[in-house]
Amino acid sequence: MSNVRSDKPFVLAGRTYQSRLLVGTGKYRDMEETRLAIEASGAEIVTFAVRRTNLGQNPGEPNLLDVLSPERYTFLPNTAGCFDAIEAVRTCRLARELLGGHNLVKLEVLADQKTLFPNVIETLKAAEVLVKEGFDVMVYTSDDPIIARQLAEIGCIAVMPLAGLIGTGLGICNPYNLQIILEEAKIPVLVDAGVGTASDATIAMELGCEAVLMNSAIAHAQQPVMMAEAMKHAIVAGRLAYLAGRMPKKLYASASSPLDGLIK
Repeated sequence: MSNVRSDKPFVLAGRTYQSRLLVGTGKYRDMEETRLAIEASGAEIVTFAVRRTNLGQNPGEPNLLDVLSPERYTFLPNTAGCFDAIEAVRTCRLARELLGGHNLVKLEVLADQKTLFPNVIETLKAAEVLVKEGFDVMVYTSDDPIIARQLAEIGCIAVMPLAGLIGTGLGICNPYNLQIILEEAKIPVLVDAGVGTASDATIAMELGCEAVLMNSAIAHAQQPVMMAEAMKHAIVAGRLAYLAGRMPKKLYASASSPLDGLIK
């Protein structure tokens, strides 16, 4: 069948990952809960806010490196808390310095404190500078297909449109825009922000996303470690369902077996 989908590896910046779940490291009760939840998630890529996370630059404070080893996880420093391109670029340069030349970053330029919606104009400006400076840029953006296309043309290695506003748990609010982005994409598309529970993650994967990034959905759950494990399975289920291809929707059922030849 010509429409049969074949799986392909999840590759970022030349490296292949088995897990398609990326998780944040903030908002947990303590470092131990952070460690346990991330282990339960099965994630291989963990993201952290450069401006809020201690990687050893603040002696005497809890250090993320004490619970998450760079040998086990790929670190994805992000620019959370930045509201213009200049600030975001400076933050990525700091991350590169702190992590000894690390180039993989998550660009996130916010429009305001209330909605945390992306400022796409400043995001485009920052992306151009960072790509020119050799960063591998994964970029948080709106679900506007035109902006996603422009970010890919600039040279970002992945676009990460929001499903819903950061921290809301509303799920995928506009699957139609997301489908357009996925149809046009020549680089990986990851849902970032808005996931609230396992079914949201599954839907994102069923639509054809390469992966899902989340933090609040796990950290703010009543039992974060249990939710992390649920998300691990949700991502796998969604990917398999996407590859399998769902049955067509119909207004009403038809007989599953032929009626001819029944005993009367």
